[in-house]
Amino acid sequence: MDQHKTLPHSHDSGSEHIMERSPDPADFQTVAGLMKQLGDPSRLRIFWILCHVEECVTDIAAMTDMSSPAVSHHLRILKTNELIVSRRDGKEMYYKAAETDIAQKLHHAVEEIMEISCPKGDHR
Repeated sequence: MDQHKTLPHSHDSGSEHIMERSPDPADFQTVAGLMKQLGDPSRLRIFWILCHVEECVTDIAAMTDMSSPAVSHHLRILKTNELIVSRRDGKEMYYKAAETDIAQKLHHAVEEIMEISCPKGDHR
């Protein structure tokens, strides 16, 4: 944001300092896009599972009480956004969370939010 821009009202609240340090609006778009990918409860659940175990579509479907085609749809979206990776073993495809900084940080953020929102048990 333009460092020389002034606000209509000056309340000495530090807003000018925040304006100087504010990320580019495109950065917020990027973050919103990532959050949108995890905004679907089923997709979020699949991502969380794959942060803890490598698994095939059939078993993910059984773990989530979803159809294999529905799971495959969510896996495609997660993979397109580079949050998960896959490997083939014979005829079977296995999926797990990507070992990237962003996937790991999202995993930890999900668990922290779970702890705040659902403090009934250990989600790790």
